[in-house]
Amino acid sequence: MTSRLRLRAIVLGLTLLLGALISGCNLLPEQKDETGNWPVERVFSTGREAMQEGNYLRAIKMFESLESRFPYGPYAQQALLQLAYSNYKLGEMAAAVSAADRFIKQYPNHQNVDYAYYLKGLANFNEDFGLLTWLAAQDLSERDPKTLRESYNAFRDLVARFPESRYAGDSRARMNFLVNALATGDVHVARYYYNRGAYVAAASRAQQAVLTYPTAPATEDALWIMVTSYDRLKLDQLRDDAKRILEKNFPNSAYLSASTGRSWWKFW
Repeated sequence: MTSRLRLRAIVLGLTLLLGALISGCNLLPEQKDETGNWPVERVFSTGREAMQEGNYLRAIKMFESLESRFPYGPYAQQALLQLAYSNYKLGEMAAAVSAADRFIKQYPNHQNVDYAYYLKGLANFNEDFGLLTWLAAQDLSERDPKTLRESYNAFRDLVARFPESRYAGDSRARMNFLVNALATGDVHVARYYYNRGAYVAAASRAQQAVLTYPTAPATEDALWIMVTSYDRLKLDQLRDDAKRILEKNFPNSAYLSASTGRSWWKFW
């Protein structure tokens, strides 16, 4: 009985303590927006200065305040781009993409909209480029390289709309890299299915890689997965068709040499 009373006393004490803490939090004075009486020019210049000093947290605070208080005009437009950049530099990739997207939607004809596309591509590119770790370390059938595709789409839109942009050259180079990364991801998923005896799924995913990324180096591996999967499924015509495509496009492929003694699943 004594133990029960002691336990109740402890619970009651903790409850009262928690209540006091909550009440204390509610009594704390609210933080005021320091820019409340500032003109738009001062908010913007303060944000720019913070950004130039590498104080991206303060820069973000300034640009968010400006976007909220002065949602229209040239300062608002530039602040939105700077907000995207500051979030990107701070490693807040989702926030950077969100700001870039807002700029693209609100100012589709702005002279600097190509930069918004570029920032969006960069942010998505860096957001998932721990992605190469999943190529080797995780069950790839459970992963979807969504951000890489979004990165590719942003760079593609930039190059298509602004082929002469100062950012177009780097965007094209990143697109080439992304194509092979995405194709390699599909090949790994196809390999995952094959190793588990899901030959229909393996052939389908490998075919997807071939059709979607026909110029990627990983296409060679995808074609061989198709050959071996169709062979397992006793689909001789499809197997032979896939092998002919492999022979035509990769005549020196190690997969075609019986003397290599190399198991196909060790291609990676």
